[in-house]
Amino acid sequence: MNIRVFRTPSDAGIYAASMLERVITSSERPVIGLATGETVIPVYDALVNFVRCGLNVSHVTTINLDEYVGLAPDHPQSYHQFMNQYLFSRIGVRMQSTHLPNGVAPDLVAECERYNEVIRNHPIDMQVLGIGVNGHIGFNEPAHTLITGTHVVNLTPETIAMNARFFSRKDDVPRQAITMGIQSILQAKQIMLLAFGEHKADIIYRALKDGIRTDVPASILQLHKDVTVILDRQSAARLGL
Repeated sequence: MNIRVFRTPSDAGIYAASMLERVITSSERPVIGLATGETVIPVYDALVNFVRCGLNVSHVTTINLDEYVGLAPDHPQSYHQFMNQYLFSRIGVRMQSTHLPNGVAPDLVAECERYNEVIRNHPIDMQVLGIGVNGHIGFNEPAHTLITGTHVVNLTPETIAMNARFFSRKDDVPRQAITMGIQSILQAKQIMLLAFGEHKADIIYRALKDGIRTDVPASILQLHKDVTVILDRQSAARLGL
């Protein structure tokens, strides 16, 4: 596991985008696993700048980690809209080459199977991950057991509270999500885990230094052979680096 600590999230985002560029330019059909949330915005901003400077992404396939249950793709707080706002619309990616779960599918079990098939057909070269303050990756929440494939998850009260700032009312925050499973994440050839801010320092320490445990799902990344952890100084504060 490689750990890189940067002065600012912007500096870290440039480094992360350069890692994505290496994957994109070294494969005829690269597949990138994408995440959403404030943490990845600096990465997408930097990647957009790379595209404006000549990086070709027309041959890239993307697969997102998750989507809220009950939010249509055109809902302002859906992850479809997040990706369109912060990345897809800014780089001219072919929308048929982007994949996200359908949070309003009439049969959620069938939708999970469909998404598992998408992942099987497009092995992920590089998976981008953030980490929740409770240690979730994707929406794989702390639990006694971790589910391998795509599944519907009940979001924890902690996650719901953290997400409430994006909604006008707490009651509007979705209580469930469709998420890529732990096994699908671990099958990516390379993984980058990003965390910024003092509020992530404790969970980063627990995920990287406190053993592998299901109540800190991100700790499972210790088993992967090629993980780069990208931090700012605040999130790395407890690591003693």
